[in-house]
Amino acid sequence: MSSARAVADDAMDPPVRGFLHTPENSNENALALTHGAGFHAQSPLLIALAEAFCTAGFTVLRYDLPFRQRRRFGPPGPGDAARDRAGIKNAVEVLRKTISGSVVLGGHSYGGRQSSMMCAEQPQLAAGLLLLSYPLHPPNKPEQLRTQHLPELRTPTLFVHGTTDGFGSIAEIEQAMKLIPGKTDLLKVEGAGHDLGFKGKSRREDLPGQLLERFRLFFSRD
Repeated sequence: MSSARAVADDAMDPPVRGFLHTPENSNENALALTHGAGFHAQSPLLIALAEAFCTAGFTVLRYDLPFRQRRRFGPPGPGDAARDRAGIKNAVEVLRKTISGSVVLGGHSYGGRQSSMMCAEQPQLAAGLLLLSYPLHPPNKPEQLRTQHLPELRTPTLFVHGTTDGFGSIAEIEQAMKLIPGKTDLLKVEGAGHDLGFKGKSRREDLPGQLLERFRLFFSRD
């Protein structure tokens, strides 16, 4: 059994707002989980993953990035990225007040990209990264790669990517992973696009369990 409650820390700048999933039997480790450019903390994908990890003993903070706190709809603007990264850092600080173990940063698309940039800037921020549908390039624009920070990324990183994702093919993701000096792994989601099978009322019921199993295996290895 697990429980989730709305949380807000408005004393921080930027503030941290979201939902804290508290396990019945904690393993004292945590996952900070955030959304993509077109979503929010209440997206079905984040809820499903948060519930799976919480049931397994992880404390999970499922939170809105600062740009989403200011406006409920629409993508982030050109000037939002730095503040969003500061919000990611503050989310880690909130979790460290509640657990004694390690914190892993997780994010879908834009949220994952900003989390990885934050870890490239501050390698000690988190014990690992969980990148869901990393947006390697805009659809149909493979020349506009978002890989500049990857050679500075030493945080252990698990990629989860659909085989039909228009933001990067599996081959392109594998090539990008070679730029990362830290430990990496890739969980391929067959037949899934950028939403990883969570679109509208569609739910990829097998994904949370598969992801949790790969996550445990990856982060248990030296």
